Amino acid sequence: MRIHIVARKIKMTKPIKDFIESKLSKLHEYLDNIVWAQVIVSVEKKIHSAEVVVHAGHQTMKAAAESDEMYSAIDKAMDKMEAQIKKYKERFTDHHATETVDLGEFTTLVGPEIRFSVIKDVPLKPMNKEEAVMEMEKVGYNFWMFMDRGSKQLQVVFKRLDSTYGLLQPVKK
Repeated sequence: MRIHIVARKIKMTKPIKDFIESKLSKLHEYLDNIVWAQVIVSVEKKIHSAEVVVHAGHQTMKAAAESDEMYSAIDKAMDKMEAQIKKYKERFTDHHATETVDLGEFTTLVGPEIRFSVIKDVPLKPMNKEEAVMEMEKVGYNFWMFMDRGSKQLQVVFKRLDSTYGLLQPVKK
């Protein structure tokens, strides 16, 4: 985790920096995929403020707090960030009760059932790819299987989403 600490209108002392780093390491205990964290501490008149920005996974979280003392402001901002991280982590936990199943009952693994609703016999006429596209458009299909006149191989033409055409050709490996 990369840590970036910014002090505005205040001198960054080692105790403040150590306090911030210890609080961030506590956040790292809750969520281990924190990429970077940024803490901005500032003083304006007698109001101390702390802002914490944490980027974890594909989420950026931000928390800010103000107080009349710097440590108190940092503590409040870190508490807010801790609550956000707990909420973020809670979204990825499975809340459904899991059933325990005795695997001894199952002897074979069965995949999803594959059903064919239509089986068509298609006469293979030797033609070129342009004739195959015209035949496909004539019958209103999105693809058409044909035998190439030149190579005598089975090929498939298909209509793409951008209204162009594609061609599948067999390749020996």
